[in-house]
Amino acid sequence: MHIRELPWIEPVTAMGSLVHRPHLTFLDSAARHELLGRYSYLTCDPFSTFIIADGQASCDGEALEGDPWGVLRTLLANYPQEHRLDLPPFQGGAAGFLAYDLSRTLERLPAPAIPGQRLPQSVLHFYDVVISYDHRHDRCWIVSTGWPEQDPARRSERALRRADEFAALLASPKSPRNGPVGLLGGWHSNFSRDGYIAAVQRVIDLILAGDAFQANIAQRFSARVSPSFDPLAFYCQLRSLNPAPFAALLRYGKLTIASSSPERFLKLDGRHVETRPIKGTIARSADSNEDKRRAGILVASEKDRAENIMIVDLLRNDLSRVCTPHSVEVPLLCDLESYASVHHLVSIVRGELAGDQDAVTLLRACFPGGSITGAPKVRSMEIIAEIERVTRDVYCGAIGFIGFNGRMDTNIAIRTVTIDEGLAVFHAGGGITAMSDPQAEYEETLAKAQRIFDAFRPATSGAF
Repeated sequence: MHIRELPWIEPVTAMGSLVHRPHLTFLDSAARHELLGRYSYLTCDPFSTFIIADGQASCDGEALEGDPWGVLRTLLANYPQEHRLDLPPFQGGAAGFLAYDLSRTLERLPAPAIPGQRLPQSVLHFYDVVISYDHRHDRCWIVSTGWPEQDPARRSERALRRADEFAALLASPKSPRNGPVGLLGGWHSNFSRDGYIAAVQRVIDLILAGDAFQANIAQRFSARVSPSFDPLAFYCQLRSLNPAPFAALLRYGKLTIASSSPERFLKLDGRHVETRPIKGTIARSADSNEDKRRAGILVASEKDRAENIMIVDLLRNDLSRVCTPHSVEVPLLCDLESYASVHHLVSIVRGELAGDQDAVTLLRACFPGGSITGAPKVRSMEIIAEIERVTRDVYCGAIGFIGFNGRMDTNIAIRTVTIDEGLAVFHAGGGITAMSDPQAEYEETLAKAQRIFDAFRPATSGAF
């Protein structure tokens, strides 16, 4: 492995220098936070690509037989790597997305009536070079592993050569500029206002009938983008308007995924596991007194606390499948976190991964995140397919990395826009319980969607 520290360069500026390289991945702590927003990662030009589509795994276009999760685990094991404690955790490995519909490799679920964007169930690129950022100390490094070379001498030579290539790209910084982010028309939802309210009432009726305790129901918004649409400019505007600790930009050919997620799905640090479910939301106010009042309403809300606690219990059960007995705990329950447009209730669930488990088996045991399905998980996913009627694709899946060193960090892909073939799509939803108010649930989806709507409007001066 070759490590090269660089003079500080803002991640967004570095992104501008690499954006035209193949398969750009930017894992972006756009909202700085001592614990949640400390690290960012930028990479491109992978040496291999792993895809799952219709339950079939392939690597670099070659179909691979077997359980796709097991295939991924086997491929990652080809590149064993020691963890460097003096560097940010992602030091080379697989990065990309796991779509919500990857759940079909784990459970027998009804197919939604309407296909969405027909994306793969997962795309993970294997990166040998990562530009890593530590925002606490304003330091950044090129981390070059030398993979996929197996011979030690050749691996060392490749690591140095690849580090030189990335250093040369970064030597001519290209700051992102304002650009066209407009739409050809307005936004369209798969629900009318009355239709969504009726869908929420349908979930409430199913809950009262004993089918479930909670189910997450989302609207799907779509719009055509103009031919001059600039995905990079759009992402910069989105991160400016709605900074989030688990943001991401993926540029995979014609496909762009732009996420401003506030929610961590799974983090694996050594044997330490953490998940941070968000359940409970209220829109913020520009008036400081009103904003405080709304935050107080959320903290005191019996409905929102019950919604959060249900999911905490579900995640405790999921983690207990792969963690050592009695290690799963809840150090924080229903704490208030505030973002650009909403307040959230957030909990933390932690555990110690059992000795025979790893990042992939942890993902498999917990996917998709319970905070965006409901409880019990399988029945909630059946209800989602029945009521939403359209595939979720990336929404409510996960974006992040699985390192060759065994480390992992992933988000829940909410506040996430997918742009493919000139169509921009995103979803906004919420957890429905027996205490839900259908009108209030509809308004909550609009509050969550507002900053994404704003990001598609013409950029304001100095937005970046």
